[in-house]
Amino acid sequence: MTKKQHRRTSPGLRFTAVLAALAVTIGSTLLTWVARTSDDPEDRAGPAKAPDMSTIGDREIADEQRTADWLAYGRTHSERRFSPLNDIRRGTVNRLGVAWYLDLPDDVGLVSTPLVVDGVLYFTGTMNVVRAVNATSGELIWSYDPDVAGHVGTKRQVGWVHSRGISFYRGKIFAATWDGRLFALDAKTGRLRWTVRTFEEGKPLYITGAPKAFKGKVLIGNGGTEVGRARGSVTAFDADTGRTAWTFHIVPGNPADGFENEAMAMAAQTWTGRWWEHGGGGNAWHGMTYDPELDTVYIGTGNGAPWNRRLRSPDGGDNLFLSSIVALDPDTGGYRWHYQTSPGDTWDYTSTMDIVLADLEVDGHPIKAILHAPKNGFFYVIDRVTGRLVSAKPFSRVTWATHVDPVSGRPVETPNARYPDGEANIWPSAHGAHSWQAMSYNPTTGLVYLPTMNMGGRYVDTGLDTSWRAEDFVGGTGVGLFEILLSKELSPGLLQAWDPVRQEAVWTVPQKHPWNGGTLATPELVFQGRYDGTFYAHDASTGEARWSYDLGLGISAPPITYKLGGKQYVALLVGYGGGYTVGFTPGLPNEGWAYGVHRRRLVAFALDGEVTLPPQPPPSLPRPLVVPSFQVDPELAARGRRIYGTFCAICHGGQAVANAMAPDLRASGVPVDFGAFAAVVRGGTRVGRGMPAFAHLADAQLNAVRHYIRATAHDHAESGP
Repeated sequence: MTKKQHRRTSPGLRFTAVLAALAVTIGSTLLTWVARTSDDPEDRAGPAKAPDMSTIGDREIADEQRTADWLAYGRTHSERRFSPLNDIRRGTVNRLGVAWYLDLPDDVGLVSTPLVVDGVLYFTGTMNVVRAVNATSGELIWSYDPDVAGHVGTKRQVGWVHSRGISFYRGKIFAATWDGRLFALDAKTGRLRWTVRTFEEGKPLYITGAPKAFKGKVLIGNGGTEVGRARGSVTAFDADTGRTAWTFHIVPGNPADGFENEAMAMAAQTWTGRWWEHGGGGNAWHGMTYDPELDTVYIGTGNGAPWNRRLRSPDGGDNLFLSSIVALDPDTGGYRWHYQTSPGDTWDYTSTMDIVLADLEVDGHPIKAILHAPKNGFFYVIDRVTGRLVSAKPFSRVTWATHVDPVSGRPVETPNARYPDGEANIWPSAHGAHSWQAMSYNPTTGLVYLPTMNMGGRYVDTGLDTSWRAEDFVGGTGVGLFEILLSKELSPGLLQAWDPVRQEAVWTVPQKHPWNGGTLATPELVFQGRYDGTFYAHDASTGEARWSYDLGLGISAPPITYKLGGKQYVALLVGYGGGYTVGFTPGLPNEGWAYGVHRRRLVAFALDGEVTLPPQPPPSLPRPLVVPSFQVDPELAARGRRIYGTFCAICHGGQAVANAMAPDLRASGVPVDFGAFAAVVRGGTRVGRGMPAFAHLADAQLNAVRHYIRATAHDHAESGP
């Protein structure tokens, strides 16, 4: 919104009154009339009755030429993130300016893709709050808070406050909560239509991904392979009622209980030992695509639980369907085919990345293809009719395999790939050569625009025997130690234009940091936000930077584009987030995107936009708080270090050096006072800010953690972190 329209909006607001709902309907109709009298080719049919949102379904979502909206996570069912809109192009992009913005003072990490339907922009923010705003002004229409804090309370939970997106289908917005609920809202009013639990309450699971709506259903998976015993699955729910339609389990359960279907019986042949005691993993936390042409749904599956195959499947095996693309019948969830990218995964090489549909010509033959760049560093072209490998080539440094055999489709592993001597440096890292940051595919250039990371991982497997089991909500990877490796020879991050037919980079843009935002492609441009807060438009053919804008805060979310009233907009959420921005990330705190300092925003750009965006504070590095009256007990601090590492470091950082998503406890006064510390950590007084309660921790444990935090703060104040 403009400066005059700006106001603070509480995420606790469930929905507006009936009068506001009426205003939405009237405003939506006016917006539609304005759009249909513009110069856009789509609008020249003349004034028409406003479309009924309840009729917008698969046909509209599959329509690649529909430019007024952004109806799905990847814009259309193909998940290409390409729009044919070309008002903003090489010759005009230098005129791009802020059209409107919305401040989000209660939000933290923002990583989601907004949707635009009939003149309204929808998005989800921190704690799964869903908002609807006018897509041409940013004016708030309604807000719905699913009360995650109230549902979590003081229960043991995995705390992730972010979500990567929402879904729209036939007049309803679908979203999921960190604590495992899926809900449907009336798109016009924000009123709750239905809600359902997607996994049993108390399980060490969570949801951070966007639901996928298609063919009258809504599909959702979950995460959790690092936080306890997890058996991955996806479930489809009826879009109108929320009733369960079908469930597909990703890995087999205990054979003594029988198998749900032939696919699970087949998969069980690829496992050894007592894998079901670990859960097995495979959680599908991202990467789901519906193909209306072939009437097939594809899911990308996750890594093993635990990571280390030596523990979960001690005599080897491919461990289906870990790290795979699995094709399913959309009506029944029945298995059709699979392609496994990392057989017997032992590195956290998930295949939960984008599954993009494209029609290619390879060696003179037309291919209905899937384009896929998972964590393992190979770019795959897969025949989506049969699941057969067309080609695979590395798009980053890869040391765990020499190549993918074109006949068998299997990777050819290097001798040290599975760290047989107990330790090995492997590329890529468990963060991946590519993670969930969206890639885009431009059918005009024939190129994929791929956010790439160049990081390795040090895997240390010593001191663990096969009797190890993960404890729920404490978890563990089954790897004694994992560290990130950076190379002086390689740029930590890249934006690559990748030719999927020739399997090579056409151009690359080196980046100083690996964790950057997803991409958006238009005929002549590719847009991407970076970790340093700069939003770029690159020439789609050459990679040349054509335009940039400093938004003053790191960007992880991908942009979208749409056209209303004859004007093309480009919009994105600004607020550094995701798993990489939490704990254990080298160098990240030095960026200065401190928790609670910088204002998160939704920003929309348009040609000749003239709104002034208020400046952000400069990068801020926390200063450890020195409290001379707090006498640190070294023995308590040593004990607290272990407890902190188990429960706190994942969010608040190793050695208490926090990143962008959580407070830096060295600079906080809360640990100084036992009562205040206990109220937050054990009593759950800040669950509403995404801080789970650890109600089981005793006074002695809390006190030990306090001494560790204070000891670390004093040490760092003297010597620097």
